[in-house]
Amino acid sequence: MDAVVETRKLSTRAKAALGGAVALIGALLFWWFAPSGSSQTVGADQVTISTVTRGTFDDFIPLRARVTPLLTVYIDAVEGGRVEKMLVEDGATVAQGQPIALLSNAELQLSTLARQTEVEQQINNMRSQELALAQTRLANERAVLEADLALDKARRQYEREKPLAGKGFVTAKQFSDTEADYRYRARNLAALRRSQATDARLQTSQLSQQQAAAQSMQSGLSIARANLDALQLRAPVAGQLSGFSVQVGQSLQRGERVGQIDSPGRNKLIAGVDEFYLGRVQLQQRAGLDFGGKRYAAKVTKIYPQVQNGQFQVDLQFVGAEPANIQRGQTMQARLTLGDPAPALLVPNGAFYNETGGNWIFVVTPDGGSAVKRQVRLGRRNSEFIEVLEGLEAGEKVLTSPYTGYADKTRLDLTK
Repeated sequence: MDAVVETRKLSTRAKAALGGAVALIGALLFWWFAPSGSSQTVGADQVTISTVTRGTFDDFIPLRARVTPLLTVYIDAVEGGRVEKMLVEDGATVAQGQPIALLSNAELQLSTLARQTEVEQQINNMRSQELALAQTRLANERAVLEADLALDKARRQYEREKPLAGKGFVTAKQFSDTEADYRYRARNLAALRRSQATDARLQTSQLSQQQAAAQSMQSGLSIARANLDALQLRAPVAGQLSGFSVQVGQSLQRGERVGQIDSPGRNKLIAGVDEFYLGRVQLQQRAGLDFGGKRYAAKVTKIYPQVQNGQFQVDLQFVGAEPANIQRGQTMQARLTLGDPAPALLVPNGAFYNETGGNWIFVVTPDGGSAVKRQVRLGRRNSEFIEVLEGLEAGEKVLTSPYTGYADKTRLDLTK
């Protein structure tokens, strides 16, 4: 008979040890292959992979500019009134000072006439005062002349009697009276001259004040007449009238805007620039634009530093000839040059810059299986490329698509 073969079984302790080893190996494999919190798996077709290259960096920014008149002068109603007559139509070309509408304002006309009458009365009163001052000055001069004549007579009488009184031919009383009269005439003449000088000084000051007051009244009357003349609306400058939509019979308030005049044949461009370039845009910088198959040059003439919706505005003025047949409000594409072209290491411009600010970027590993976060330093940028200053080498591949949802990751696993 065959012998019974005894089967040897693992002990309970051995089974426990083998199960623990298998569990440990599984945990290690899961830890190795499972994605960590700092990594994420994404499809290669969901990102944009670009190559770092060497080339020439053209330091420019594209602009979308709007055509507007080079000079715009607004027309306001200086005085309110009722529109009586329209002299030109909206869109007409007007000359400087040309009447464009006629207003009426009975209250202003009456007040101007009353003001004119009042001013004329005051001026007549001042003329009467000037006449009285002149007459007083003449009377003072006449009094001085008479006193001087009397003094001269008294002096001659005194000089005649003095030697005679010494010889006894003229009584002492008579000579004493003559001497006293002579001294009185001298003091009287001196007093009159002092009074005349004082009166002349006061009269001169009073006349100056009256003349200044008269000039002020004349100026006020001129302003009143100018306000009355302002009822006739005139073109302040030559150009094309626009926005002039008032109608006969319409009542206009003081200061109400009634239209504007645009400079004829001359235009400028207003463009919005990203606030990132606020410190780099300067006056007189050059810009170029293509229109109708031709290249036109322009320059920055004004910078508006106020930032709204992430942009500030600049004015561009054409250098030399400007495109023909362009219309107000038309948009044009322009390129604003910020610096000279220079050789540089370049990475294509992409939406990643909005997430990183140019401080880091995802670099694709040589095997193409993942992308690793790397600190870099990026410089100038235009609509096509960004200048690389540090952290990348030519030929490396980087992700330039948006980093939305990846900003807190250090590695991206790329799947086919």
